[in-house]
Amino acid sequence: MPAVTTTETPLSPPSPSRPRAPIVEGPRLKKPTRPSQELPLNLIDEARQTKRVPFNPTEHLAFEPPQHITMMKDIGLEGHGISPNAVSDPFPLFTKEAMMQMRAELFSEWSLENCRFGSDLTPQLIRGLTPDNAPFCFSLWWSPEVLKIVSDVAGIELVPCYDYEVANVNISVNDQNVATVGSGDQTAAVAWHYDSVPFVCVTMASDCTGMIGGETAIKLPDGGVRKVRGPSMGTAVIMQGRYLQHQALKAFGGRERIAMVTSFRPKNPVVPDETTLNGVRAISNTSELYTQYTNYRMEIVEERFRMKIKEERDRIKGRRAFELPEMRRWLEEQRDFIDHTLEQLIEV
Repeated sequence: MPAVTTTETPLSPPSPSRPRAPIVEGPRLKKPTRPSQELPLNLIDEARQTKRVPFNPTEHLAFEPPQHITMMKDIGLEGHGISPNAVSDPFPLFTKEAMMQMRAELFSEWSLENCRFGSDLTPQLIRGLTPDNAPFCFSLWWSPEVLKIVSDVAGIELVPCYDYEVANVNISVNDQNVATVGSGDQTAAVAWHYDSVPFVCVTMASDCTGMIGGETAIKLPDGGVRKVRGPSMGTAVIMQGRYLQHQALKAFGGRERIAMVTSFRPKNPVVPDETTLNGVRAISNTSELYTQYTNYRMEIVEERFRMKIKEERDRIKGRRAFELPEMRRWLEEQRDFIDHTLEQLIEV
């Protein structure tokens, strides 16, 4: 595994040569919709029978570093994104016991009643968990141990985007879920897309015994496709999904394909953050989504201004001249950030 470090970006302008993030094409459906098919009873019964325990990193983590991390430059995308790291090989992250605890919360009565959505891109998914109703999931994904692992593999310090994205769970049971968009590919559980968020950790939440397929396929700039999939429950892949076009392939032979996709953003407030809502607006309670999205964006603006104020005070104490072009550039950058946020807040 290549050496990875946590990156702290100074308060300075982004590179003018840094490409913008790709446009995210959202579902054709524009309003939240319930799935048309019910989940198998065995998933619900399993959730009810699992004895709940609190998260314990000693018992529930099974981390082994990935054997290889593909870099952005390796796939023709050097300079894109917020990290030089593109996608990791699958690696062990959680024990089976940890995954069973998360499955118990995902398929609880409350989650099925309040968190099930479907769209033309992903016919069956669960998202919008809360700390009160999924305490194990939130304790796990916000734990210092897991955050360090994710950040080290990603090559940049990350935190979960906001509560609504802990976590997005894509579900394909036998042959009921087939993508219906784009090329008409009947081997996809989730269609080709860019993520709405900078980084994702895709965790296999299914027993892979007898499973054929079920990989995450990544489209390369030269037209080729690379496939990655955790070989067993609890294995994960970390990917800079905002900048890599990818899809989830359908699984055959297994009972189901359940992938937990947890979204991450840069912790450092001055790192560019091109999180959009195009891909998630139609599969969310928009009141909750907009609240959490705007709150975190406003916190970033607040922190950026605090840092700039300190920088200005230090300049005055040092008797340095006011730099008009730099101040105008910085203010325009903040205006662009706010404008991008504003563009996400639309009526549905």
